[in-house]
Parts: sequence; C-alpha cells; structure tokens
Amino acid sequence: MSKLESRSQDATARPHRVLSGIQPSGTLHLGNYFGAIQQHIRLQDEFPGDCFYFIADYHALTTVKDAQALQEYVRQIAVAYLSLGLDPDKALLFRQSHVPEVTELTWLLATVTGMGLLERGHSYKDKISQGIKPSVGLFTYPVLMASDILIYHSTLVPVGKDQVQHVEMTQDMATYFNEAYGQGSVLLNRPEYRLSKTPYVPGLDGRKMSKSYGNIIPLFESGKKLKKLVGRIVTDSTPLGQPLDPNHCNVFALLTLFCEAAELDEIRTWYLAGRRDGQDFGYGHAKQLLAAKIEAHFAQARAKRDDLLAHPELVDHVLAQSASRARAVAQKTLDACRQACGLG
Repeated sequence: MSKLESRSQDATARPHRVLSGIQPSGTLHLGNYFGAIQQHIRLQDEFPGDCFYFIADYHALTTVKDAQALQEYVRQIAVAYLSLGLDPDKALLFRQSHVPEVTELTWLLATVTGMGLLERGHSYKDKISQGIKPSVGLFTYPVLMASDILIYHSTLVPVGKDQVQHVEMTQDMATYFNEAYGQGSVLLNRPEYRLSKTPYVPGLDGRKMSKSYGNIIPLFESGKKLKKLVGRIVTDSTPLGQPLDPNHCNVFALLTLFCEAAELDEIRTWYLAGRRDGQDFGYGHAKQLLAAKIEAHFAQARAKRDDLLAHPELVDHVLAQSASRARAVAQKTLDACRQACGLG
C-alpha cells in the first residue's frame, strides 16, 4: 500500500484534508486556471497526500444535457490538471460519479435540511436570474455539494467569496445530522472554508472571463488563434504613441497575471510614456507582449497535454486509482451514517 493510499483511508492521519471540485461545463480558460487550478496544484505541496480534487459531473447535469459533450469536458479537466502539474502521488483526481456513495449521503442530509436554508441560496437565485431552468437538482445543489465535502471528512475547502455560503450551508447540515443521529458523537466533521486569493481575470470584453459571456481565452490556445483572440481584447481609442492608463486597461490587467513585479513596473512606464526604447508604444504592442507571455507560460503544459491526449489510458489509470482511494474513505463515512440512521 502506498503512503498516499494509506493516508487516504484514514481520515485522521493528517490535521487537514483539502477538498475541491471543478465542474465540467465547457472549455477551460485562463479564468479557471488563475481562479482555481493554479491554487489546487500548489496546495498539493502544502498538504501532500490530503488533497482530494473531483470532477463534478453529477453537478454538471444541472446545465449540460449532451452526454458526449460532458464526457469531453471531463476529459479536458483531467488532462489539464495532469498537464499543469498535479502529482497523483500527492493528490487525488477523480470523477465525482465514480464515488456514488455521495448520492446516498445527499439523501440522508436532505432529510435533516430545512427548505428555508436552501431557499436562501445566493447561487440558486443567481442562476435562475440568468435563465437557467429551476430544476429540483439545481435547488438541492448545495446538499450534494455538502455531501461531497463531508463524505471525505474534509477540513479545508478552498473557495472564492461567491462559494462561502455553500460551505456555511455544509457546516449547518453537518450540525443538523450530528444532532439528529450522533448521540453525542461527531459523525460528520465541520469543515472550514479557505478563501482563495482569486485575481480578477478580465475577458475579451472587459467583464469577468466566463464561458457564459463568450469572452474567454482557452487555456491551451496557441499560435495564430491565440494572437487573434488577444487582438480582440477591448481597449479605448487612444492613438499610438500617446500615454496609456495601465490601471484601466484589460490587456495590462492580464499581463499582471504573467509578469514579475520588476517587469510589470517596466511595462507600466511604457504605458505612461506611450514609448518603448525610443519607439511609439500602443495597445497593439501590449497585446503582442501578452500573447507571447501566454504562449510561453503554458508551453511545457501544452507539450505534456499533447502526450496525455495521445495516451488516454494514462489518464484513465489516474482517475480510476484516485476514485478507488477516495471511495474507500467515502464508504467508511457512509457506513457509519447508515448505521446511525438505522439503515445498517
């Protein structure tokens, strides 16, 4: 048994267990990387052996109705994480649906969760306002998310501010369940959220980069297609050679994600002067620089991605092995909860 497998089967082996999921609902883009994936990769070194990352294909069914597309999105995420540096010896990466125990725990949690808690969900209200069909699955989404977190005895859940409420709901559901069935013992651990230092990643139109806005730069885009996309980033009409305001420039905002402080300071001087090395400097030059930075930053990952796409069996092996280890933890948790409920 490997060290990772041993720790995965013992919920108390480490002081913390990190849990996070990413929904396979479309093409991965720079916003996904800087908003979540980059942090997940770094956390595996902070908590080696205790990072559980799942591809939330159950959750995706609330919006994705094309089976083939869902399979492709799942594959994209798995390949991306492995290409970008996820180490299967340090972190688990698995499909949510490969641990079906989460659906049974979801039902157990639903029986102790009040309607009022779910009706206060910000995410549900936001999605309905965007025209998404108000299905039962969408409404009970926070219960499934709570099950995802609680079934692995997770202690830390890295999230952005918009997901804090879901973790707080999870805390409430754990309390409800323990009070109903724990008889003084803790069946489900109370998790804590860890706020992600998520930068604002502007899309092509200046709004937050999002698939729903159609303003994304795909994570592994390169060459002419990448240059063409970067060329579409919205800027103002300041003519070439005139001073530019870096604080109100979408291109500069994206450059801050790729450049070290010293280089960024130098680029800022070019903006403010409208000059670089004695030559006029404008938005077109800034976009060329950005495209080159993106190309270089992901060059190694793109090469690894190409290799993984050519050898899908390697990806399938990681997903299967991780699911097996995660499921061992989930089964132990569910067995205890079933017994407490009288279902054992």
